[in-house]
Amino acid sequence: MQFVSFHHAGTVRSGIHEGQTIRPFGSDIVSIADYLAVAPSERAALATGTPIALDSVKLASPVRPHKNIFCVGRNYKGHAEEVARARNIPLSLPAVPTFFTKAPTSIADPDATLHLTAAISPQYDWEAELAIVIGTRCRDVSEADALDVVFGYTCLNDVTARDVQKDHGQWFKGKSLDDTCPIGPWIVSADEVGDPQTLAISLHVDGEMKQSSNTAEMIFDVRRIIADLSRGMTLEPGDVIATGTPDGVGLARTPPEFLRDGSVMTIEISKIGTLRNTVALH
Repeated sequence: MQFVSFHHAGTVRSGIHEGQTIRPFGSDIVSIADYLAVAPSERAALATGTPIALDSVKLASPVRPHKNIFCVGRNYKGHAEEVARARNIPLSLPAVPTFFTKAPTSIADPDATLHLTAAISPQYDWEAELAIVIGTRCRDVSEADALDVVFGYTCLNDVTARDVQKDHGQWFKGKSLDDTCPIGPWIVSADEVGDPQTLAISLHVDGEMKQSSNTAEMIFDVRRIIADLSRGMTLEPGDVIATGTPDGVGLARTPPEFLRDGSVMTIEISKIGTLRNTVALH
């Protein structure tokens, strides 16, 4: 199943995406968070309204957690290598997942224009990522059981102000500016995706391919990420975990490339869909 949030008649609603239509949930299920609050055994009985044409609505981010988005840094060897080369520092692959977060205020909708401030940074960069959406309140999850707590998966673009990231040392500020975390277009249920380590992932800027890889290339797979993050720390339904980006970011290109006013970024992940956003530099 594919779960969406969308703007309709002046409000944000949620529902199930089926082909070219959306079956909206009733008024008691406004968001995906509301859906996740319903016991799994009772979800099939939830009422849905009259189908709405997909092209008649504007999609919203399918999930907006109340806490920060969890992220994993340097989780593809190729990306770790390219960043070390670009920064002229020794390559050091992590022995455990490198976690950081993005502020929830950085979230943007699919197809939305990302309003970025040029005076804050001239070095906005792209990062295509597979994002996990947690479906079950959990803690100390084993790797063997980790996929059981996943509700679904979506696309996420970890847009990053590279100079701000470097200046602050800790990555939070450079990755938490407003409109730097587009998510979407929808959440695909875990059972429909199947094995999350077999997904092609790519990103184009203005039609030119910049990133092309597969989630099989992750250093730490989805099971390991969930197990490590949940060790001693509670994860809640609706939590989002971005799993890292493959090589091909603008910082590491020769010469470096960064987003311009009007740049269009398109992320595609197999079995999930396409996340597209346009940049407006002010």
